[in-house]
Amino acid sequence: MSDNKTIVFFDLEATGLDTTVCNIIQLSAVCEGRVFNVYVLPQLELTASAKEVTGFTVRNGELLLRGSPVTTVPLAEALRSFMDFLRSFPRPVLLAAHSAMRFDAPVLLRVLRQLRLLEEFRQVVSGFVDTFPLSKNLHRLRSYSQVNMVRHFLKKSYDAHNAVEDATMLEELFNHWSPSQRNISRVTYSF
Repeated sequence: MSDNKTIVFFDLEATGLDTTVCNIIQLSAVCEGRVFNVYVLPQLELTASAKEVTGFTVRNGELLLRGSPVTTVPLAEALRSFMDFLRSFPRPVLLAAHSAMRFDAPVLLRVLRQLRLLEEFRQVVSGFVDTFPLSKNLHRLRSYSQVNMVRHFLKKSYDAHNAVEDATMLEELFNHWSPSQRNISRVTYSF
């Protein structure tokens, strides 16, 4: 928690990097030991790089992770479940992601708009915290990739590009840094 705001760490995996069209395939969030995770069968084909990086593929109308099928839910159901998870925390809720404003937030907000769920989302979430500029404000490193920072600060390696693992490691990094409210405010964005 930060200055009476709950910070929930989230990540999503998608069919590609084009925030204007990519589909969400995994949406995860963590906060204080509680975990949310859903998979969504995409309507778009995954780019070659997305397949390589995430390990997701689609075959015969089924989403596979490293060759094993995963249970999927429709996108609207995934987003409603996500909002229910977020409602379980004291408000206001801030969503934190690494490069939130470059990728995760634009994708999430676009699909919420498309499904006419944005106003409901605004009742739960007050903004986004972007840990990429936060890390640059706090530390001098050669690389600000989350994988590099987890290795540097936490002395760990992990299953990067698995949304649950990414969100979990981001929460650990954030807690390790213990940034001031002023530093958090500088990288918090309304929508």
